[in-house]
Amino acid sequence: MDILLIILSMLCLLAGIAGCILPMLPGPPMAYLGVLLLHFTDKVQFTTSQLIIWLLIVLIMQVSDYFTPILGSKYGGGTRYGRRGCAIGTIIGLFFMPWGIILGPFLGAFIGEIWGGNNMKRALRVGFGALVGFLMGTLLKLIVCLYFIYECCYALCT
Repeated sequence: MDILLIILSMLCLLAGIAGCILPMLPGPPMAYLGVLLLHFTDKVQFTTSQLIIWLLIVLIMQVSDYFTPILGSKYGGGTRYGRRGCAIGTIIGLFFMPWGIILGPFLGAFIGEIWGGNNMKRALRVGFGALVGFLMGTLLKLIVCLYFIYECCYALCT
C-alpha cells in the first residue's frame, strides 16, 4: 500500500508543477495533496504543524493568485479604472482558457485605463503591470510546489 501511495504522491506533486503553468489544474493544492498522501505512508511523517502551515500557504497562494494581477496594475500606475478592468478581465479570462487567463488581466487593465480617459502609453504600462503581476503569481506558485517536492524527496531519502 505504501508503494501505491508514494507513486500517487509523486504524480500529484508533478501535476502540481504542471498546474502552475496550466490554468486548468490547481497547482499548489495538487502538490499539497501529494504531501498528504506521502504523510499517510509508513515511510514519511510530517508534523501536524508543518501540515497546517503548508495548508495555510496553499490557501494564501490560491487567494492571492487572483489579486497579483490587480496589484501589478496598481504598481504599474493604474487608476481604479485599470484595477477594476483587471479584475473583470481576470474573471472573464477564466472562461477562455488557457489564453484568457493570461490575456484577461492585461486586456482588462488596458481597456479600463482607456475607458478612464488615459492615453495609450499609460494604458499599455498598466496592462503590462497586470501581466507582470500574473507572472509573479505563477512564479510564487511554482516556488511553493518545488518546495513541496524538495520536502517530500528529503523526507523519503532520510
